[in-house]
Parts: sequence; C-alpha cells; structure tokens
Amino acid sequence: MVNMTPERTEKFKHVVNNRQSNLTVVLENVHDLHNIGAILRTSDSVGIKEIYVLYTEPHLDKEHLHLAARSSSGARKWIDVNFFTKVEPCFEALRKKYDKIICTHLGEESKSLYDFDLTESVALLFGNEHAGVSEEVLKRCDGNFIIPQVGMVQSLNISVACAVSIYEAKRQRILKGCYTSNTEVTEPAQQALLDNYLRRHKLKIKNRSVKRLND
Repeated sequence: MVNMTPERTEKFKHVVNNRQSNLTVVLENVHDLHNIGAILRTSDSVGIKEIYVLYTEPHLDKEHLHLAARSSSGARKWIDVNFFTKVEPCFEALRKKYDKIICTHLGEESKSLYDFDLTESVALLFGNEHAGVSEEVLKRCDGNFIIPQVGMVQSLNISVACAVSIYEAKRQRILKGCYTSNTEVTEPAQQALLDNYLRRHKLKIKNRSVKRLND
C-alpha cells in the first residue's frame, strides 16, 4: 500500500492541471542519448505530456530509446513516447491531434521562431544532429523556423534548440493564460491523467521496494 501525502497529491494535481494537450515535440532520427534525455526533461518542465520519436534508420530502435530514458532524470515515466519507424504513419497520427507541424530548417522560406503563434495546436519537429530534417519529412511540414542568433557559430545543440523553442511556446502560452486557465484539457481528461500518474507513481514505489528486497 502506497500512502500519498497531501503535499504530494497536490503536486500531482498541479502538474496535471498544467499539461498542454496541443503542444508536442517530434524527433526524427535523433540518436544521441543525452540529447534525448535532456529533451524529455525539458518537455516535462513546460507541461508537454507526450512526444513523438521517428526512427527510420535501421540502427535506431526502441532499445536505443530505452537507453536514452536513463538520462532523463525520471522524466520518461511522466511523458508518453509515441514511437514510429515510418514517416507516413507518424504524420497520420500527428495530424489527428495537432493542427500544424513546423520544423527546424534553414531555407528560403524559413521564418523566425518568434514569428510563429505557438499558442495554437502545434508540433515542433527537430531533425538528426548532423543531417537535420530529411526531405521526406520536410515536405510534409506546414512551415519551418530558425532560432535567430548573432554569434559567429550559427548552430545550437539539438537539445538546446528544443529547449529554446518550447520555452518560447511556454512564454507565449503564459501570456495567453494557457496555464492559469487550461481550457484545452477538460476536467474528465485531467482526472483521467491524474489517475494515470498516480498509478505510475505507485508502480514506481512498488518496483523500488521489490528491488531493495532482491538486493
């Protein structure tokens, strides 16, 4: 039996009340374990409740993703990861839940990150650390953005670029009241998510107790 203190229960409620149902991150062939772990932590911190991982390269699989979760400081337990190995099914799933998909890409039609309305229903897509977003994925996106920079090296680590982007989304959403009045997530949906998180927490405590007994 796992006893929840009132303070702990209130923290769970606070987290659930601030989850953003219309904001997500998509990672295409991002392979660095520390980058993935950092992105999971940052996503959790702004209230993103799910991300999408698209692995089309044969050496990337769910086991690789499982290893990355170890560097997420526990954030993986609170974020659902939708895993795909083909582009078309991934975008079909995204289109069912998000109105726009925009990606990081430097091109003639690229716009500044700050020119986008990130309070809308949107998925932010980030490509491979070296190759960037593939042509197949790029043509399916609704737009692409760059993060304005003034340094000599016009490049950011992908986990940093993701953090900058989703914190800009958070800034815009705070100004619009998306956190203080989270109308996108209905009360029944919030209750269902709270029940889900409480089950996960109890399972984590149970597994931890079993591990101690077996040590």
